[in-house]
Formats: sequence, C-alpha cells, structure tokens
Amino acid sequence: MAGGSRKQVRFPDAQRDISAWEGTPDTPQTLSPAYRLAFDDPDFLCRPELRPVRLQLELLKPELTLAEMGIDSTVVLFGGARIPDPEHKEKARTETLKDLSRYYDEAREFARLCTRHCVEAQGRELMVVTGGGPGVMEAGSRGAAEAGGKSISLNIVLPHEQAPNRYATPELCFNFHYFAIRKMHFLMRAKAITVFPGGFGTLDELFETLTLVQTGRMEPLPILLFGREFWEKIVNWEALADAGTISDSDLDLFTFVDTAAEAWDVLRTWKKPERAA
Repeated sequence: MAGGSRKQVRFPDAQRDISAWEGTPDTPQTLSPAYRLAFDDPDFLCRPELRPVRLQLELLKPELTLAEMGIDSTVVLFGGARIPDPEHKEKARTETLKDLSRYYDEAREFARLCTRHCVEAQGRELMVVTGGGPGVMEAGSRGAAEAGGKSISLNIVLPHEQAPNRYATPELCFNFHYFAIRKMHFLMRAKAITVFPGGFGTLDELFETLTLVQTGRMEPLPILLFGREFWEKIVNWEALADAGTISDSDLDLFTFVDTAAEAWDVLRTWKKPERAA
C-alpha cells in the first residue's frame, strides 16, 4: 500500500454484521434466538457459563478507554458514601457523621489540587478516580470539575446508590457488575491512594490495597489515611503489631493526614522505599 499508513481491513467489522442482521426478513428461522449473532445476543451473554467472558469484558472496556485517552496515572479517593456535604450535614443521622462532614471539604480540595496538576499535564497524570457515588466520591468528582478537569468514576450496580453523582465526567463514568474487577481498575494506574472515613466498602478497599503492598503483589505507593482520630478508633493498628500478626514495619505502609494540603505535600515528596537486600 502506498505510504503504508492505512491498515487494510479484510473482513467486515462486527457493527456492519449487526446492521446486516437487522435488515434480514422476518422468518421462523431468523426470529429464532439461535440465529442471533452471539456477540449481539444479551440472553446468551448473560448465561452463567459466560461469566469468564463477562469478567474479561469488564476488564477490557475501561482499560481500552483509558488507554485511548492517554491517562497514565491516577489518584484514588476511597471514602464513605454517607459522609455529607457540610451544607447539608444537619440531615445526617448521627452526630459523628455531622462531624465527619469536614472530610467532604477536604476530599473536594484534595481533588482540586490533584486536578490542577492533571490539567497542566494535559490530562495524563494524577487524574482523580472515585467510586462515582455520593459522599466522599461526590466530593472528589466535584473538586475535579471545579478545577476545570475530568475525573474517572467506577460505579457499581447496587440496590441503592446506583446513579453516578452529577459531577462525574460522563465519558469516564463506568459501571460494573463485579466488585473484583472494579477494584482492579482502581489500582491499575494508581500513583497514590487516599482513604477517607467510611464503612465496610471503604475498609474492604483499604485492606485489599494494604495486603497487596504488604505481600509484594503491588509496588509501594503513598497510602494516605485522612483522619488519624477516626482511623485509630476504628482499627487498633498497634495491637496488630504487638500481637505479631503484622510486622512493625507494616505500620509504615500508610500515613495519617488531616488536610488536603498535608496530603498533597506527602504525595509530592513521597519516595519509594528501598527494598531490603
């Protein structure tokens, strides 16, 4: 081919075959479910036996999109969906939640700081990624939007909290069926993990991250826990070390911070620890 710049297409693409199939005359044969193209047959794709294929699709769809957009690194914001915007904290069901509302503002400000850097890097570095829901997730999406940038949202189908928050970037808002694949996407491009007060989901995300780093299955990175008072009340970290169920050095895997400015300073100055000989 002249110039060699265009890829030769030998076979029709899938979309063309779907269009051709839609124009097929209705007959007993063509109306049968058996006749549908396998990749255009929702009933077939949702069969229990096709779970391995669905797992692969959930891994591939966001990965291909983020790669095509040139996003190299992210900063993850984990945190509770129930942490209220301070403007509406009086609606919170406990006094503790009202007090924790200050972390909504800290998440919002931290997302702004990260996004300013991301915008300067043409959207390639330190893009904020959240779970796409309310609470801390909304604060992260909101701060990114206020800084004039984009954010990634990794939503999941739940009986509640399904809809993405209104600040999520539409073209970077993904929906998942599998928690495991969703958690992989949180970590695949992560340059830092920030964890705000939260519940079971936040604890799950935190401890999976710590386990992967502790066991060497993931490279070390800054893991910043917002709110020392909250986290030391929820988890007796020292007791784990004293009992010998974790090493004393495992307590160095994470850093407590209380403000967005403090977290940003830690992120900017963090150096990867040297491996023991």
